[in-house]
Amino acid sequence: MANQDDNLLKKVVAHAKEYGFVFQSSEIYDGIGAVYDYGQYGSELKNNIKTFWWKAMVQMHENIVGIDSAIFMHPTTWRASGHVDAFNDPLIDNKDSKKRYRADTLIEDHVAKIEGKINKEIAKAEKRFGDSFNKDQFVTTNGRIVQYRDQINSINDRMKSAIESDRLHDLKTLIEELVIACAVSGSKNWTDVRQFNLMFSTEIGSLAEGANTVYLRPETAQGIFVNFLNVQRTGRMKIPFGIAQIGKAFRNEIIARQFIFRMREFEQMEMQFFVKPGDEMEWYAHWKNKRIKWHKALGLGEDNYRFHDHLNLAHYANAACDIEFKFPMGFKELEGIHSRTDFDLKAHEEYSGKKLQFFDPQENKNYVPYVVETSIGLDRMFLAIMSSAYKEETLVDGSERTVLKIPAVLAPVKVAVLPLIKKDGLPEKAREIIDELKFNFNCQYDEKDAIGRRYRRQDAIGTPYCVTVDHDSLKDGQVTLRDRDTAEQERIPISELKARVAHLVSINTLLRTI
Repeated sequence: MANQDDNLLKKVVAHAKEYGFVFQSSEIYDGIGAVYDYGQYGSELKNNIKTFWWKAMVQMHENIVGIDSAIFMHPTTWRASGHVDAFNDPLIDNKDSKKRYRADTLIEDHVAKIEGKINKEIAKAEKRFGDSFNKDQFVTTNGRIVQYRDQINSINDRMKSAIESDRLHDLKTLIEELVIACAVSGSKNWTDVRQFNLMFSTEIGSLAEGANTVYLRPETAQGIFVNFLNVQRTGRMKIPFGIAQIGKAFRNEIIARQFIFRMREFEQMEMQFFVKPGDEMEWYAHWKNKRIKWHKALGLGEDNYRFHDHLNLAHYANAACDIEFKFPMGFKELEGIHSRTDFDLKAHEEYSGKKLQFFDPQENKNYVPYVVETSIGLDRMFLAIMSSAYKEETLVDGSERTVLKIPAVLAPVKVAVLPLIKKDGLPEKAREIIDELKFNFNCQYDEKDAIGRRYRRQDAIGTPYCVTVDHDSLKDGQVTLRDRDTAEQERIPISELKARVAHLVSINTLLRTI
């Protein structure tokens, strides 16, 4: 089990508020649980993440296009998708602490503890045997690890069976047999497990008594599926092709915590890739590889990612995995990649009475395409970047700083222009420089306080480059360019500044690596 760093999460939450990244929604009215507003720097970071995803997904692929579907959809949409009947969480309460948990999450956390024991055994053996250690042989022959593996497989099989057959009593029995205790009270006094539907409903129409019930969409994917024919025909798309979308979704999460990791109003970046039936596993492998490369290109750390294959497949899937990221609270899902088969299009065919098929001229026949989905939570991506970027450092001169080492391509402010002092023509020269740079980059001008304090402010919001204008700048036409991560400085001609910064923060350079 990954080590949790609750202290880091608390620091990130505090920093995000203090520096204008994320605020509690409606804070002056004491807020609303699991709903957040993005501040001036948070909204910039979000937009930059969206741009990087959209360009990598849509602009770089001739056979992928983007749409923007409505949040409100015909209520039958959600019957066809299975959300009305099956979009539930199995919940259990601890009678002593009154805390509510997802039953399957309690069991998964218990399994993660057993995995942690396996990892400890492996680490001890590696230390003992050194270079001669054969990990594959050790995990298959060591009696203790084999026993742990058997425990995990047994627990997972029982949980999967109980969920698939909707035997909620069996989930409670499993929790009791595993002697799982409430993290708050330490008690094992549990209620029965029950299902809770996560969709928000509202009414549409001028009068409530004559209104129809509609739902706030719990996912963005269905907006793509119902527009399959519209996009295919108007775009003259040929199989295989994809439809991408960025949009808000809403889930009435009963257990919403861990800052912006799990919210009631959140944003998704999804792409549905339509393929010929029988080709889906090839494309599933393709998109697994493509998506992990996109993540790793940002340089947040190779060890911070891992794949997790689903044991309990959703009703629409024949293969599914998560790209998990090492958040402060351990490895958690960041992006899902699913082979959804033809479930969605066939369901919408059945409920709408309309054919949602593709005519394949090579096969000379119509068929309902299969779908491979990539779905990433924008807010979770935001948290992944913030938590990995947050650093507390002691510099060479002994001074301390808090810095956000956000990848330069995503940083809210790309460059800050700072006159050394507020007189002698330096502010005017600095304004002249920023007036030229602002056409290409999001810039900030700051002339208040000592230069060192201004550097610290820019470090705290993640600005990758600071440009300092001094008295020599008026004579030799050069400025000092400071690097956020290394704190190193170099003199550079003003005439070369725009090209240098453009190279350093270019999204195109990053796109070429994936």
